[in-house]
Amino acid sequence: MDAQKKILILDDEAQFLELCQELLSTLPVKPEVRTASSGAHAIALLEAEPYSLLLTDLRMPNMDGFQVLAIVRRRFPGLRTVVMTGVSDDEYRTRAYAMGIDLYLEKPKTAQEIKMFVDCVESLLLREETGGFRGVQSKTLTDIVQMESLSQSSVTLKFTNGPFIGKIWLLNGDLMDAEMGDLSGEEAFKKIMSWRSGTFESLPADPARERRIMNSVQGLLLDSAQMLDEIAAGEVPGSGGEKAKAASPLAELGRQPGVEFVLTTNIGKGREFEHFGCDAPDKTAVWAAATAERFNQLGEKIKAGTLQQVITTGSQRGAGLTTRGEKVLCAGFQRGRTAGQILEALKRITAQWAS
Repeated sequence: MDAQKKILILDDEAQFLELCQELLSTLPVKPEVRTASSGAHAIALLEAEPYSLLLTDLRMPNMDGFQVLAIVRRRFPGLRTVVMTGVSDDEYRTRAYAMGIDLYLEKPKTAQEIKMFVDCVESLLLREETGGFRGVQSKTLTDIVQMESLSQSSVTLKFTNGPFIGKIWLLNGDLMDAEMGDLSGEEAFKKIMSWRSGTFESLPADPARERRIMNSVQGLLLDSAQMLDEIAAGEVPGSGGEKAKAASPLAELGRQPGVEFVLTTNIGKGREFEHFGCDAPDKTAVWAAATAERFNQLGEKIKAGTLQQVITTGSQRGAGLTTRGEKVLCAGFQRGRTAGQILEALKRITAQWAS
């Protein structure tokens, strides 16, 4: 069964986040839709588990959409990105597309615009499923290179994947060279071939290009296909066959409605912790560990027993603490949640954590 698609929506307007989450959750592919109200929280969620699509506003406090996109292009170059903004500005649009986004949309206001917004997102999710390079619709890199080789073309193929640019030179259908960043020859070719999506264009041939690839096109394509199969199987080439990092065991706890992050640590310590989606886990862990310890000490002093739950609310977010033995769990909640709502959600998380 195919993995469920995941969409992350970043916007500082709570009502717009709720609207988008409601609209996109009804798509036929049934994606999991998560939200973030700050750039730091969005990056933390992206680092916690893979996503299919990021939708981001541009104008936000502290870290704006352009800063988020710059980080995303460095750390998650394969992630598809959509800008959705209330800013109708050609300069913003040009700048966003120059950063490698897939689509620039103005926030929908009418029923027709909402339908177009939903259709565009669905189209991108389906395109993510099959990959493909913009410029040659629904074609993979293997298709493109094979097509040019079989045609005995002399051409320079340029591929762009976010901030990364790769070039492959062919002369009369034979591979001559490849470059991507500091890589060249076969190493660069295999790196480029690992890209699943991006933009593509044909440039004039360079007959004077020095040949640094001696292997055949088919030979290198087979090597690249094997490498991609290993990646799909969870093995990371060049790392001794180590398995890719498994999803955080806290991820399921973090899927409760209204939850922004979940973190566990040891009471009174806080230096060792696990988290899902927390943008400042080290500081949060220290606070959670110290708070749980102080409440336990207070409980002993007044003979009230050990800590059960602590609920806090604030202008930015709410939080809840609970303990189990020497472990403390801290969960962050979206702003606007009442103490009662946080308590009920914390009880569900605690039951799931205990099981």
